Amino acid sequence: MQDALWKMPATAQAEAVRSAEVSAVELVDSHLDRIAEVNPRMNAVTQLLAERAREAAARMDRRRAAGEALGPLAGVPFTVKESTAIEGVPTTFGAERFRDLVASADAPPVARLRAAGGIPIGHSNIPTLILAGMHTRSELFGDTVNPWDSRRTPGGSSGGDAVAVATGMAALGLGNDSGGSVRVPAQFCGVAGLKPSTGRFPADHRVFGPEDPGPASQVLVTDGPLARSVGDLRLAYEVLAGTDPRDPRAVPVPVHGEPIVGPVKVAVVADPGGHGVHPTVSAAITTAADALRDAGYDVREVRDVPRMDEALEAYGRITVTEFAPTWPVVRKLLGKGGDRYIEMAMEQTPAASAAEFMKLMGTWLNIRRSWAEFLDEYPLLLGPVFTEPPVEPGLESRDRSGGERVGSGMRLCTVTSFVGVPGVAVPTGTVDGLPCGVQIVGRAFREDLCLDAAQAIEDRLGVLTPVDPRVGGRADGGCGP
Repeated sequence: MQDALWKMPATAQAEAVRSAEVSAVELVDSHLDRIAEVNPRMNAVTQLLAERAREAAARMDRRRAAGEALGPLAGVPFTVKESTAIEGVPTTFGAERFRDLVASADAPPVARLRAAGGIPIGHSNIPTLILAGMHTRSELFGDTVNPWDSRRTPGGSSGGDAVAVATGMAALGLGNDSGGSVRVPAQFCGVAGLKPSTGRFPADHRVFGPEDPGPASQVLVTDGPLARSVGDLRLAYEVLAGTDPRDPRAVPVPVHGEPIVGPVKVAVVADPGGHGVHPTVSAAITTAADALRDAGYDVREVRDVPRMDEALEAYGRITVTEFAPTWPVVRKLLGKGGDRYIEMAMEQTPAASAAEFMKLMGTWLNIRRSWAEFLDEYPLLLGPVFTEPPVEPGLESRDRSGGERVGSGMRLCTVTSFVGVPGVAVPTGTVDGLPCGVQIVGRAFREDLCLDAAQAIEDRLGVLTPVDPRVGGRADGGCGP
């Protein structure tokens, strides 16, 4: 059984440890062996915490032997994005400048996973400072490779976690998402990912000092888990939800809401905003819609989502305005080439004046209201994560057309982050050897409805990972069961 431990779902791993079928040390060692086997090719795990993980596992085994009850994630190894603090480990952001920025405490989501019995096994790669682009390439650690095809990006900025989970190096990954940074890597690597509602999970992103960022950074950035199955994603969600005194934004909303009377209505929008969608992505949405119909959902194609282009414009103006004062310093930290992605955004989107910014804040609320009304009629929305199959590394930084193509591709992710509602990315199959998938968007704080629908899709179409890494060409496949 030892050789197969890393292949098991997180739920099964935790149950095996709680029942003494395996030891936590055996479970951790199995993952460490897998990391040694595949990480040299994938470059997903950056700072390996092997001895710390073994020590934590040994303590857990002693607790179990003493008759103590173990948590829902007992012994489950998880990775943590390089931008999220693990106590006693540098939070590097993938930048040379922060190589020695050792965290004094766990970030709230890391603390919650650890309290539930999870064991952090390593940090995971990101684009430098999370700002160098959608591709997971950092100044400090280099490129992370998509395990399905080395010529395609694993996505970002939580690409290291997605690759680690997809290849069995960890059962869970902890990323964050302000416009697709969990969901896009999930689709590109064939795993499931959750961007929660704003305020669902507690967080503290103050790494560089005591000051908090401005409103865009406060509201848009949400920590979120990645997993190979929807059941594992649900387990992580239930552990991460709650409040913490370090985050006054987190609200005590139950993890499961009131049941909806009658079949749940699902709005289907294959091409949000009408800017085009690749045929394989459209086919994935059709496949997922069929799965939901078979599961008893009331699936209806609708014309479009609310105010897509207006929301994208407001998102860009607000974030650029907040970011502009620090850009001269940040640009130097990103270095030559690493600044290209943000530089193009700054050139295309002018910063707003104080009066314009105040008006934009009102527009933000107004768009959120429009989405709340839309989701009041349709509790769930089925649409694309990214409107193309996985693209080549660095497309977003190559030139203006590449940047616009990537920005358009992730537009539903961007807008749903802007309005603060949850989204679950779930795989639907493969096309030409590459994973494809969809996202289920729901009402604020109804992650449970999103996860239920994602489970219905997975029940029909199956789980794609763990996978052994491939190099070069792709195998033929089909976007279905």
